[in-house]
Amino acid sequence: MTDVFIAADNIFSPIGTTTAQNFAQLKKGISGIKLHDDKAIADEPFQAALFDKNLVILNDVERKFTKFEHLLIRSVFDALAHCSVDISDKKTILVISTTKGNISLLETEPDNPNLTERVALSTSAKLVAEYFDCANEPLVVSNACISGIMAILTGMRLIRSGQYENAVIVGADVITKFVLSGFQSFQAISPDPCKPFDANRTGITLGEGAATMILSSNHQYAGNVKVVSGAVSNDANHISAPSRTGEELAQAINKALKDANLSATDVDFISAHGTATSYNDEMEAKALTLAKLENIPVNSLKGYYGHTLGAAGLIESIISIQSLKENLVLPTLGFVTMGVTNPLNVCMALLPGNYNNCLKTASGFGGCNAAVLFSK
Repeated sequence: MTDVFIAADNIFSPIGTTTAQNFAQLKKGISGIKLHDDKAIADEPFQAALFDKNLVILNDVERKFTKFEHLLIRSVFDALAHCSVDISDKKTILVISTTKGNISLLETEPDNPNLTERVALSTSAKLVAEYFDCANEPLVVSNACISGIMAILTGMRLIRSGQYENAVIVGADVITKFVLSGFQSFQAISPDPCKPFDANRTGITLGEGAATMILSSNHQYAGNVKVVSGAVSNDANHISAPSRTGEELAQAINKALKDANLSATDVDFISAHGTATSYNDEMEAKALTLAKLENIPVNSLKGYYGHTLGAAGLIESIISIQSLKENLVLPTLGFVTMGVTNPLNVCMALLPGNYNNCLKTASGFGGCNAAVLFSK
């Protein structure tokens, strides 16, 4: 099977504009989550990890791009600067991950056919591809909260199919009134910063961000961390609630392990989805137990970034890759007391070690689940 290396990456978030800046902040326990009082998003104050309103993401003189597109372009631009991959080459494919895209335009623009086209994810993808003079039509992956991991797996499979040598995977989402009110309608938003896997967790915290991972089969990157395998499954259980058994996420995990010729004992640490809702964390704990991973160190990064939706799988995968590089697993911010029926080995402090293999998981609305394995 063709090796797929991670040539370069970037995280553009409220706590840093590069992967290195982000990881340095996380090691200090710094979170982007704050209490916001913004009537344009919500009538009452709310917790979230948001960009500063005065932040200039991209110098867009023509103002043809939205904030969402600015985030995509800025993140890709930084990642490309750290490798020799040519995004305009016919051997390179652009894959975009998002759950909401430009949905905020529905709040501010008049309803007409032009708006319908402008909100379409394909429109944003074409604009970003044109900006970078991409030779190929871009792909969009939008499958709830597993979008980021699914985009990585899509890039990996396209490279292994022989169609492309490189894949530029980028994800982003922006928090707006439409997005926040949707989660509030489920009564899923926590009044406090989220507490993944904790007994006193009260729901999710949302966040903004963008991230890029550049994949390549070129052996000039052979010393880098690899994407070795991954799998996707679906509960077929409920439109918004996850499986009650965790069996389907466990299936995705086991398939990923089998395809990588690894066993549960080969996994050195896990970056869980860990949204801090009662149902998600309970389901994920059951799934990890079914996969015989309950004793492996596990963390959730939602306490630092909030749930960044279409960017979450990418941001959290890149942080996990950095953990592999630095042999350092990060703690789960907000976790104090075990709050799931099947206890896990949740990291509560920086955990140095000798790490070679990392498992990243995610689950989302519609019963979707994903697992991806990264190895040195």
